[in-house]
Amino acid sequence: MRLHLLLCGLLLGLCGCGTPGAPQPPSLKLPAPVTDLEAKRKGAQVTLTWTPPTQTSDRENIRQTGQTEVCRSAGALNACGTPVASLADAQVEHWTKATIVGRTDFTDTLPPEWIAQNPTGFATYALEDRNARGRSAGLSNQVKVPLAPTLPAPEGLQAKVTADGVELSWGEVSANPALAKEARTGHPEVSYVYRVFRQTEGENKPEVMAGEVGGDATSYLDHSAEWEKTYAYRVAPVTRVKQSSGEAIEVEGDDASVNVDVQDVFPPAVPTGLQAVFSGVGQKPFMDLTWAPNLEQDLAGYNVYRHEAGAQAQKINSDVVKTPSFRDDKVQAGHQYFYSVSAVDERGNESGRSEEASESVR
Repeated sequence: MRLHLLLCGLLLGLCGCGTPGAPQPPSLKLPAPVTDLEAKRKGAQVTLTWTPPTQTSDRENIRQTGQTEVCRSAGALNACGTPVASLADAQVEHWTKATIVGRTDFTDTLPPEWIAQNPTGFATYALEDRNARGRSAGLSNQVKVPLAPTLPAPEGLQAKVTADGVELSWGEVSANPALAKEARTGHPEVSYVYRVFRQTEGENKPEVMAGEVGGDATSYLDHSAEWEKTYAYRVAPVTRVKQSSGEAIEVEGDDASVNVDVQDVFPPAVPTGLQAVFSGVGQKPFMDLTWAPNLEQDLAGYNVYRHEAGAQAQKINSDVVKTPSFRDDKVQAGHQYFYSVSAVDERGNESGRSEEASESVR
């Protein structure tokens, strides 16, 4: 019995020897501020993207979500003030370390008066994540977007296939409340262009910039378009704001798009300079024909036509003639022949016939 009591006392002594740690303050459960906020502007729309926090400022997993406030200012942003939006957090109620967090987004519309009043200035955005009790650990990283005015989307965009390429055309710029007169003409550092983008349909190719024209233009000719392809064109107004450093900030406005099937139905130019020369003294008679070469990139060759007076012209070559010359050795003495030539492209489009050249076989 005495041994039992001794053991119990020893165990109680061991249990009482530990020194309690310093008391820890309770967690306020404040969401950690967002650090990867990004902003992209197109027209008057600003799209914000970010990764919502999964942990508190105390590095604990968030278990109860609150609101995310979207903050916007025309100048410095020291506090959120009145948010432009208050969003329910898109995350689930309980987090684990294995949770994969995706990015979320929100689109805001810039006030037109901000753009008109300060076309060379900037708007500042930030987020403020609050817990279920409405408290936060502060603002996220801040991002700026230029307040430059943008031209409206091109109206009535059309595409027409011509022999020289695809011609895009659109109407003149209509009135835009955000484009106050002083914003367009009173700021020489602000300029406008239309940028033309092209993407080949049916092929795994990214969009490319075909070219650009001035902000007062209403058409663009794409010389680099290829035959037998279908293209999706996009015409976007772009505003450039020249900075004091010499660099320019660009803002893309709302765009317009059109698709076009580029089929080659355009024949080459009519050949010129045709001459016919008879030879045959002391040998089998023949007629040598020469003419000026065509310069089309897709030229396949030429067809040669012949007839006698009062008869219909007939093609006398079996295959397309590759060079601007031809020898006709199926002629007879005492006959006069009339010749003409046409040009043919790789898709079989044939030009009209040249002016005739005639010669007699003696």
